[in-house]
Amino acid sequence: MIYGIRQILKYLAGTDIAGRNLAVRPDDTFIVSYPRSGNTWTRFLIANLLHPDEPVTFANIERLIPDSEAQSSRNLKRIPGPRFIKSHEYFDHRYPRVIYVVRDPRDVALSYYDFQRKYEQIEDRYPLEQYVRDLVNGRLSSADWGTWAENVGSWIATRHNGKNFLLLRYEDMVSDTASELLRIADFLELKTSPRQLDQVIERSSADRMRELEEQQSDQWVSTKNKRKDIPFVGTASAGAWRTQLPASSVVEIEAAWGPLMRFLHYELVTNEGLRATQEARELYAK
Repeated sequence: MIYGIRQILKYLAGTDIAGRNLAVRPDDTFIVSYPRSGNTWTRFLIANLLHPDEPVTFANIERLIPDSEAQSSRNLKRIPGPRFIKSHEYFDHRYPRVIYVVRDPRDVALSYYDFQRKYEQIEDRYPLEQYVRDLVNGRLSSADWGTWAENVGSWIATRHNGKNFLLLRYEDMVSDTASELLRIADFLELKTSPRQLDQVIERSSADRMRELEEQQSDQWVSTKNKRKDIPFVGTASAGAWRTQLPASSVVEIEAAWGPLMRFLHYELVTNEGLRATQEARELYAK
């Protein structure tokens, strides 16, 4: 009873976090991903696509496409529909329309490691190899999202190829942003021109976002009061794991998640990953 009273008071004060308790509307669209998979960049692309007359910044992104894990239930209820909402949640059957962004988990591991150091959730001296082991086994402080495979797999298994589900690969967005942005526009049934798409891409570029972060980090809920020496916005590149991730960590990730990675067309480079994929195929064939 005391817990219930506290939750009511938090709601009334606007200090709760909506998260999985968010009241979903039929006309909502959710931009979902596992953390550090390109969700913020995708939010900027979509917000700039939807609001061509109001360039997106970190000062207005929470109004244009709010983060359900950073905003209160009360604040989100005040936003007129149709709403576009960012989320890291694993599968939720209530989400009517979903754009899901997936990224190579080997690169996710590196980005998440820096992110959690920025947030001071782990120390700088925390070994990367141990961090990856914790990531694979669901022992991070942000374990509410599940592991990478649990989060990604929950959406792929339930919504893949559905008419109200769009799957984006971060790597494809990096290599051919225009084509992937056009897929987003088509999914949202938005009419665009090549000139409009170019403007959206320019306004959402990694360079511009990094400049905005330097200017507005104290205004955005996700970077306010966080370390300044580690940027939130990365380099918008793919494949850094090939030179920066320890070989033992690559083995752990591929051994654990190889079948799903292969399904998503991520190249496996270890025998452990290939073996796990073959074993999964044999199991499904029975």
